[in-house]
Amino acid sequence: MNKIYFTAISIVFTLQTQAQKITLEHLEAAFLQKNYLLIANKYEVDKVDAEMIQTKLWSNPTLSISEVNLWKTYQIEEQPYLFGKYGKNQQISVDLEQMIETAGKRRKRIALKELEKNNALFDYEELMRQLKKELRQTYFSLAKIQKVKQQLHNGIDLFSQMNQQYQKQANLNNVPKADFYRLQTELIALQKDQIELQNDETELLTKLRILTQNNDLAVDEIDFSIFDHSAREIPFNVKEIAKEQNVGLKRQSNQINLTEKQLVLEKAQRVPDLTFQVNYDRGGNIMRDFVGVGVSFNLPVFDQNKGNIKSAQINVEQQKTAQNALFSEVDHSISKLQNQLSALQKSLTQWKNLNSEDQLKMIDNYKKHLQNKQVTLLEFIDFTQAYRESQEAYLELLETYQNTFEELNYIVGEDL
Repeated sequence: MNKIYFTAISIVFTLQTQAQKITLEHLEAAFLQKNYLLIANKYEVDKVDAEMIQTKLWSNPTLSISEVNLWKTYQIEEQPYLFGKYGKNQQISVDLEQMIETAGKRRKRIALKELEKNNALFDYEELMRQLKKELRQTYFSLAKIQKVKQQLHNGIDLFSQMNQQYQKQANLNNVPKADFYRLQTELIALQKDQIELQNDETELLTKLRILTQNNDLAVDEIDFSIFDHSAREIPFNVKEIAKEQNVGLKRQSNQINLTEKQLVLEKAQRVPDLTFQVNYDRGGNIMRDFVGVGVSFNLPVFDQNKGNIKSAQINVEQQKTAQNALFSEVDHSISKLQNQLSALQKSLTQWKNLNSEDQLKMIDNYKKHLQNKQVTLLEFIDFTQAYRESQEAYLELLETYQNTFEELNYIVGEDL
């Protein structure tokens, strides 16, 4: 009994697993985990981390060994042995130098590297959001194609049946052969549209496979149910959200901080660095074993780094001006997209009111009218063409709405 019970559970679980569709969330999860462009871009952040480690290090000391005599002269002052029986006539000088940066230059360069890391993170975020937008827009375009394909399939089935019927009747001379040829022409046109639609579907599916790195992804596995959701709300403070979350604005703000830090560093470069010295001199001075200390530094008489400081000041003003331009661009883009979405939503609402069940039955009614000779074949074909075009126009509006909303998400910097 237990064996039967567990077998039944296993069958139910298997059926549920098979019936489970791949949602947009599943596609996005695979994209974030497997997309090669994202993975490659992450290495840029690691590179900046490695450069930061290098920036934190002190410069190496310099060791100099000089004044080593390889022979001796006739007049020489003998020295104590260095080791063993060697060194009685040996002269040598050893210098050790260490450069110390002043005015906090090293600390300021580390701060610059941290801001450069932020830029690398913003580059990664922008690439991620750009590819995410592309994935979603591809998903919605593919969803529209599925709807159009279903309508086209229904039209081909209808005209295939009518084509067979008219062929028989035309052979019996019950209907004009011209009507049969007209039906056949319409059927061929529909089949041509079906082939073109299949090519578009293949192209979009290939793009989804590349973005998610899922080469086995099939259209039948994808859940397109959210395509019909056209009542997506836009927050009233969407522009304020964009000022905080837009990747371009965040990167530009970071760029201003970076140029300001660069200006501080250039001002610090006016202060000369110090090089401390310790030297040992054997036999080259009045002292037999001389040990001394010293310090050296540049005298900022001619070069006080004025040119680089001026350039850094100009760069700060340039980046602030670019930030104002970017603020204006984002503001206008959001206003434009809001207006587009409002117009699209209004049109979609009107279309929904027109697409009633009564209108969906009109093709069957027209077919009955055709059989009763209340309408001509050309009138029937014209009606089916007009109906199909109107449905495709509605689906194109819906696709444009969804893709425009994703464009708004991308500019704002977060999902609304």
